[in-house]
Amino acid sequence: MTIWRMNWPNHTLELGRRTLVMGVLNVTPDSFSDGGRHFTFEEAVAGAWRMVEEGADIIDIGGESTRPFAPELDAATEKARIVPVIEALAKKIPVPISIDTYKAEVAQAALDAGASIINDISALRFDPEMAPLAAFRGVPVVLMHMQGTPRNMQENPYYDDLFGEITLFLQDAVERALQAGIREDLIILDPGIGFGKTFTHNLQLIQQFSRFAPLGKPILAGPSNKAFIGHILKKTVQERDTGTMAAVTACVLNGAAIVRVHNVRLAAETVAVADAIKRGSIDQNAES
Repeated sequence: MTIWRMNWPNHTLELGRRTLVMGVLNVTPDSFSDGGRHFTFEEAVAGAWRMVEEGADIIDIGGESTRPFAPELDAATEKARIVPVIEALAKKIPVPISIDTYKAEVAQAALDAGASIINDISALRFDPEMAPLAAFRGVPVVLMHMQGTPRNMQENPYYDDLFGEITLFLQDAVERALQAGIREDLIILDPGIGFGKTFTHNLQLIQQFSRFAPLGKPILAGPSNKAFIGHILKKTVQERDTGTMAAVTACVLNGAAIVRVHNVRLAAETVAVADAIKRGSIDQNAES
């Protein structure tokens, strides 16, 4: 069992001893799963606290929808949505806050407001200032694989070698981060379930998630409420909790260090059982 211990100003995370739960808080009107649910300041703050109470280890806050075909949002609007929420939470909430953005201007504002992790769906590619910012601030980064952009990623996703191409992409992302000065022990990788992937690609990724272990970095899985679950179950996005927990279980058993989910309460329970099954016991040393 590989254990990663991340230390950065004001926070420490231990990954690998148990699977961590990242709660998704989209301060947007149009995100595919929870758009509008946390759009007001009051709803967002209350939602974050509820996730912490339900067992979230990280709160991932985003101000722009990156669902398939979503339009790009300007940085000013994105900052206006997320900064007040982060400021209200950062000094009180007992878990680190992640900013879900690919814009350095937004990430900097979020870090100034109290966020302390950058979750970049572009793996530092879309904004040349993002990598230097992350390095200078000394914060963890999540580097995700995506084919194309949110505007076109689902038009015709194709791979000659699904795992080979994603692995090479993630290796390049790590090298890009290291060259910018980001600490190697602060890098998390995400194969990008649902981002430039077909139905079959997503199933193959989850089925063989362990193939990313040789990258030597903690791996984040984000299957929550994705379209492939709806396709299997013939359920709307609001009805995919059961399918999501099945996918979460598979990701945990296959080596995910973090799962990114909308329903934290169910995920925390699901992960606890999946972890116990995977290890054959309850780890008494794991953080509560």
